[in-house]
Amino acid sequence: MLTIIFGIFSAASWGAGDFVGGLASRRAGVYQAALYGEALGVVLLLAAVPFIHEPALPWTLWILDMVAGAIMAIGLIIFYRALADGQMSVAAPVSALMTAGLPVIATALIQGLPSPTTLAGFALALLAVWLVSQSGGASKKALGRLADVRMPLIAGLFFGVYFILIHLGSQHAVLWPLIAARSTGTITVLVICAFQGEVHIPQKTVWALIALNAVWDVGGNAFYILAGQVGRMDVAAVLGSLYPGITVILAGIILREKLTRVQVGGILAALVAIVLMTI
Repeated sequence: MLTIIFGIFSAASWGAGDFVGGLASRRAGVYQAALYGEALGVVLLLAAVPFIHEPALPWTLWILDMVAGAIMAIGLIIFYRALADGQMSVAAPVSALMTAGLPVIATALIQGLPSPTTLAGFALALLAVWLVSQSGGASKKALGRLADVRMPLIAGLFFGVYFILIHLGSQHAVLWPLIAARSTGTITVLVICAFQGEVHIPQKTVWALIALNAVWDVGGNAFYILAGQVGRMDVAAVLGSLYPGITVILAGIILREKLTRVQVGGILAALVAIVLMTI
């Protein structure tokens, strides 16, 4: 049951982070939001070190978590590029489906398949991710164009590998794996931004949004790790991948963006999926 709770919290945190991150990207630009969001996350984690006592990580796990962080950062830039160049209603669900799918396959190979009801919950959750991300009828047409699908698939591949690696590198700790991953992620994004000539200081009015994005994103990662520590990685990954639903709900409440019937159906499907995974 704790896996379900932590998994839901991870989806809620990531969804809230994506919402405020999207607002920050509109005002400061994609690269600036990504770079300073990653960097502030490191600052928050380092500030927590005196208050959270964890055993030191072996150097092998340090390397594993650092590689995971670099992979996540590259995936983030690719995903933002997919959002900029293609249809957002296609990029978000395609990426999320790939993100959840890889840990499911990896867990099945390592631990075997879960129960039939859990598998049914997985299928319904993946359908929910797709439905809740739809914003209109344009997505069907966009899905037929390989250019709109290729980049989200690649981004989802990077995210899925990150889910697997950070799970393997955080079996006995939360803070140190996140510090290792986030530090390398920040350096990776900084290098990419430098090559793109996109290293600028955002305006003061955007820093609050960037800080909120950092808090929620760190929280999403922490809850995902906790979910994997107390249960199966596939359950944690599938539940965490429901984050687009939270983003859509927040957009409806705060920005008054109207939910379509398809999106409402996706949210209901997600709730049923959660119930199935608890049986």
